Order: sequence, then C-alpha cells, then structure tokens
Amino acid sequence: MRIGVPKERQDHEYRVGITPDGARALVAAGHAVAVERGAGAGCGFADEDYAAAGAALVDTSEAWAAELVVKVKEPIESEHTRFAGQTIFAYLHLSGAARSLTEALLETGTTAIAYETVEDASGRLPLLAPMSAVAGSMAPLVGAHYLASANGGRGTLLGKILGVRHGRVVVVGDGIVGMHACNVASALGAQVVVFGITPERAHELEKPGNGVRYAMSTPDAIAAELRDADLLIGAVLLRGAAAPHVVTESMVAGMPKGSVAVDVSIDQGGCIATSRPTKHSAPVFVKHGVIHYCVTNMPGAYPRTSTFALTEATLPYVLRLAAGGVRGIAGDPGFAKGVNTYRGHVTYRAVAETLGLMPRYRELADLLGRRS
Repeated sequence: MRIGVPKERQDHEYRVGITPDGARALVAAGHAVAVERGAGAGCGFADEDYAAAGAALVDTSEAWAAELVVKVKEPIESEHTRFAGQTIFAYLHLSGAARSLTEALLETGTTAIAYETVEDASGRLPLLAPMSAVAGSMAPLVGAHYLASANGGRGTLLGKILGVRHGRVVVVGDGIVGMHACNVASALGAQVVVFGITPERAHELEKPGNGVRYAMSTPDAIAAELRDADLLIGAVLLRGAAAPHVVTESMVAGMPKGSVAVDVSIDQGGCIATSRPTKHSAPVFVKHGVIHYCVTNMPGAYPRTSTFALTEATLPYVLRLAAGGVRGIAGDPGFAKGVNTYRGHVTYRAVAETLGLMPRYRELADLLGRRS
C-alpha cells in the first residue's frame, strides 16, 4: 500500500504522523511511504532521516494522493479539498470539530479512522491514551504559568513552601487526563481535589502526604470546591461524543477572579460551559474574571515527546491497516470502532447522533456485508 504523511498545518502543530523508524518498518513490510518535505522538522526529524529509512520525499499533493494518509490532527478546512476517497487515520474528534469536516468526508466517500475511538480487547482507548497523558501532565503546568500576576492570574504559586502546600486545584474527571493532572499538580505541591465517578480510583490517587482528595462528582460538590479554587482542570470524556458541560457557567462565575480554567476536553467541545476553542498563538481568554486556556492541540507544544509517545502506540495499527485495509481490520471489533465514516456513511453512532446525521448512519458490518 502507498502511505502518505502530510505536514501538519494546525496552528503551532509540529507533531508528525510517522517517525523515520516507523517509515522504515512500513517499507520493510513492503509498503511505499511518501513523506511531505519538512513534515518532521518540528520534532527533530530531518528529511534525510526519512530518505535513509526508505521513504520518498514529496510535495503536499503527493502525500495526500496516497491510499492511506496518516496524520496527527484532523484536517483543517483548506485540506478538505484533498479528500478523494482515500483512508485517513488521525485524531478526528468529529463530534467536537466543525460539521463541515464530516460533511466533506461523506461527500467524497473518504474513509475516516479516528485514533480516539479505537478500542483494545479490554475496551480501553490505546491510541487516545498517550496524548491524554501528555495533555493531563501539561494542564497543571499551564495553569501555574497563568496564575502568575504578571500573566493576569491571582498570584498563587502551586508549590510546597517550607512544607506547606499552596494552591487549590480542582480536577473534574478521573480518567487518564485527570489522573496525570492530579499527579503533576500534587508533585508541584498544590492541594488537589479530583472529582470522578469511579470510587475505586480514590485508592490510586490518595496517598499519605500527597495532598490529594477524591470526591464523587455532583454539581453541588463541584460548585462548592470551585468557590475557592485557583485552578480548574476539565478532563471529562464521552467516547466519540461531545463532552457534557459538567462545569456550568454559574460555577465559573463563582470562581475567584484571576483563577484559571484549563479545558482538556475542548477537542470534544469542552466540559466547561464557558469554554471555546483557542490556539497556541492565542491560547487564553477571560470570562467572568477567569482565565480560560482551551487549546485544541495541547500536546503540540511538546512535539518530540508527543510524537514518540503517539507513534509507539499507532504504528502497529498502521501496519495492520496497510496490510489489509478496512476489510482487513473488520474482524477486530475494537479496531473497527475507529472507523467513523466509510463510503459516504457515518459508521460511529455517537458522531451521527451528536451531529444530527442519523439518516446517514450505517453500521460498518452492514456496509461490508459481514452481518451474519
């Protein structure tokens, strides 16, 4: 199969879909890899590294002309004209992205496979996990930066000063994002409250002396904690669907002036009612006196670490997809759940429901004629 790796074009996005080592593995498996010139430069991979791995260096159009296009982030609007019925494998977040992306995929009959909805045999999300971990680890650091008075914040340091913890951090969500955010905030020296719906997580998060408390997520409990919070981290996920507004506008309005909200769920629309997508070049805005950081590609700020973590997880799936195409993965229910659109149909129910496209919804097994 011919595999294309275009350069990422979202704002300050320097990750790349395949590393030189990944290209080498694909070439060794008998595939042709076409990498857009400069695609890996932002995370330290020179064109020469890809050439040495056996990949062809091409222009943008040639990278997109491949049977399988491997990216990191969803295509931006100017890339929609490059859809031509090929297969795209990337983070797509169709429920949170502009509807025009899904419509373009459907109109061109393009197969879209989303990293974030692929499941493993245990029902976990193995291709979402690496970037969730990076974004969760980043969130307290971003929040600490904007809490400084010079950056518009209320002047609270997240740190342990002479044995005393300073700064109150509220994490809403107890998945991978929430757990990594909790661990970093605790390590910085803050007091941390994590809201979730999985009580057994308390044993994983609450350790002697780490300043962490686990609480069941209820509107009243969240509102009470936010009244004196320095940093709110939104980390709520509904698989493939828009995130619910667990934090309401009135809760945000009740937070202290100069506090910070980091909405890691923004790729799926955000779990904080006052959030709206931002970019690395203009990452924050203020609403109700609260600084909001809602960058949709947070891990892009650390492209080298993020690319290694991501491609270590995705490469085995790329190899399988290249070997057999969509029909070749249809027998793997977890991998098949990554297919969000196929030949003009939406094949992931949560996307169809969120975007009001149920008339275009079909189960992948039916489209492939595999229904028994």
